[in-house]
Amino acid sequence: MGEAIREAGIAPEEVDYINAHGTSTPLNDKIETLAIKKLFKEHAYKVSISSTKSMTGHLLGAAGSLESAFSLLAMRDSIVPPTINLENPDPECDLDYTPLKAKPKELRVVMSNSFGFGGTNAALVFRKL
Repeated sequence: MGEAIREAGIAPEEVDYINAHGTSTPLNDKIETLAIKKLFKEHAYKVSISSTKSMTGHLLGAAGSLESAFSLLAMRDSIVPPTINLENPDPECDLDYTPLKAKPKELRVVMSNSFGFGGTNAALVFRKL
């Protein structure tokens, strides 16, 4: 995530929305939350986050592509997609994970995370022109 932000030439505070890898597994969700907190510091509590995987399931090799498309649509439509079924969040995952329903928000910079099988480790940053 940090490298993607550096390559995009932006500050972490400019990110408005993160489409988290968000597999809904206790270990992965906690680690992703910790990584977001480490990189974004206080902004971690201001950035909107969701996992669109909650609506599609894990699409394995196609997940990153589809989630990037969802991130671009969110930016175009100024809406943060929900993390559905997030009714009992882990206390250690205490960021704004947009539980249960979408919310309107102007999104100028979005990030899409894809971490997983076979060493996949990618974060893409998109900025509205």
